Amino acid sequence: MISSDNFVQPSIPCFDGHYDHWSMLMENFLRSKEYLNVVESGVAEPATRATKAQKTEFEVLKLKDLKAKNYLFEVIDRSILETILCKETSKKIWDSMEKKCQGNVKAKRVQLQGFGTEFETLRMKSGDTVTDFFSRTMAIASKMRIHGEQMQDVTIVEKILRSMTQKFNFCCLLYRRIEGY
Repeated sequence: MISSDNFVQPSIPCFDGHYDHWSMLMENFLRSKEYLNVVESGVAEPATRATKAQKTEFEVLKLKDLKAKNYLFEVIDRSILETILCKETSKKIWDSMEKKCQGNVKAKRVQLQGFGTEFETLRMKSGDTVTDFFSRTMAIASKMRIHGEQMQDVTIVEKILRSMTQKFNFCCLLYRRIEGY
């Protein structure tokens, strides 16, 4: 969508079941709207003897929170939304989504182990193009990074070169010669 100032308005990223990807896009969207701080920190009630300026700031933050909450309600699937409707702030909705979708540390570790096994056993198939194999390898590496694996680019390149079919064996020999293997 383009406004009259020729500024492209970002679209709201709808939750598609892939929490890590969605949360990254949504954080960026909320940051662009200047609502991320209320989603991450929440809105604290001012003290009973708050100044007029403090009360005004609270009202501004409450309105930002309401707008952020509205964006979250707009992009979250109805079946999930029904489980978090009772959350009264955008922070509570955000935290609930994270807890519901991201799982605990142990579950993430198990997922990472699965991706690690998939990465290690990945081999280029005889009908694959280099682009197809590269894409499959990068997809797995990206999932591993999202789940906390500190993987260097050189590790991915070495994996690709090691796992190519005999047809591409000259690439592997050249790489080994350059790297001193």
